[in-house]
Amino acid sequence: MIVEIDEKNFRETVSKGLKLIVFSAKWCSYCQKQNEVFKELPDIWVGKIDGDKNQGLVSQFGIMGFPTFILFKDGEVLTKFSGFKNKFELMNILGKFV
Repeated sequence: MIVEIDEKNFRETVSKGLKLIVFSAKWCSYCQKQNEVFKELPDIWVGKIDGDKNQGLVSQFGIMGFPTFILFKDGEVLTKFSGFKNKFELMNILGKFV
């Protein structure tokens, strides 16, 4: 499931539970490919942040490129990684924290 996140609802969204947040941009071809991978994993909750529209969050988390992922647990960062990930790579990374 993909949920749109912005600066207004970010804190509340990541404050409880395990949340995978992806910073992306509409012009980014790797981000478009990543969206297709998310469709193959409908049971994974993904919060999607448009990096062009949410520069405050991009700056706060030192995002240097798209897509960049941050996994949160109860508001705390567990891990941060970037670049296109196929479903097996993504599940391998997430599996270490579940």
